[in-house]
Amino acid sequence: MKVAVTGAAGYIGRHVVKELLKQGHQVVAADLHFKEVDERASMCSVDLFGRDADIYEKLEKPDLCIHLAWRDGFIHQSALHMESLSDHFIFLKHMIDKGCPRIAVMGTMHEVGYWEGKIDAETPCRPLSQYGIAKYALGQALMQYAAGRDTKIYWLRAYYITGDDARNCSVFTKLLRAAEDGRKTFPFNSGTNRYDFIDVRELAKQIVAAGMQDRYTGIINVCTGTPVALKDKAEEFIAKKHLPIQLQYGAFPDRAYDSPLIYGDATVIHEILKAGTNGGGKGKLWILFMYRIILKDGSGSALIRCCKASTI
Repeated sequence: MKVAVTGAAGYIGRHVVKELLKQGHQVVAADLHFKEVDERASMCSVDLFGRDADIYEKLEKPDLCIHLAWRDGFIHQSALHMESLSDHFIFLKHMIDKGCPRIAVMGTMHEVGYWEGKIDAETPCRPLSQYGIAKYALGQALMQYAAGRDTKIYWLRAYYITGDDARNCSVFTKLLRAAEDGRKTFPFNSGTNRYDFIDVRELAKQIVAAGMQDRYTGIINVCTGTPVALKDKAEEFIAKKHLPIQLQYGAFPDRAYDSPLIYGDATVIHEILKAGTNGGGKGKLWILFMYRIILKDGSGSALIRCCKASTI
């Protein structure tokens, strides 16, 4: 399958490109630069947000577009989120209008806002940041526009992403920097809040799997479905990285707008991954036939077992 990946040089994009290539797909990597993008991909520096009606052709008419490009993704109150909203919609609209068969877009748990417990596709959304508001608005507008058209839309809602932490902007990134600066302690809150953490490499696998299948469309959580206490994840990270640093619990109060428990319902993505592992129920059934041949000579006989394989 030919797949266009926007934001291909970004934190998530580089891993998605690599996963696609690993699975044997043809990749068109679209971004402003291509530092550390797998060189096996076809590099495309076209302006995604130039409102070009022929953008689908300029991205080489992909079978699937995975749209990850987003500015200031780590700055949740940036004004750029809402300022860029129309550009994202028009880019995706043009892709649909020209017949792109599948479009997968990176969503976020921040669309939901404050929530305690498990999040599924039906969970009401009341976003609290400019980032969450813009993502939620784009998702709603995109799915409404695509309704009744031939393009399949996958809105992939991510949660707390870890891994490749030198390029992230998480508490784990800050722990690495603190250790590099020679600090022996790191101020922390209680660490008791539980979140749905996922490694960026596993996230890339889920993004690819979701966009390649036909059974589920719309909102799909890309997550583990398992909440883990922040302090447990942080202590695990420190031990794994052999960081000579200790967490100073209680140095900061827990923020009122942070949920004590929030995680994604992973039922759908687990079904997608399971179907992919099993070949989607369309794999070949191998049948082994055994038969015997008796060779006779003057000294007696020998039994030789032979086999023949067939598929249905």
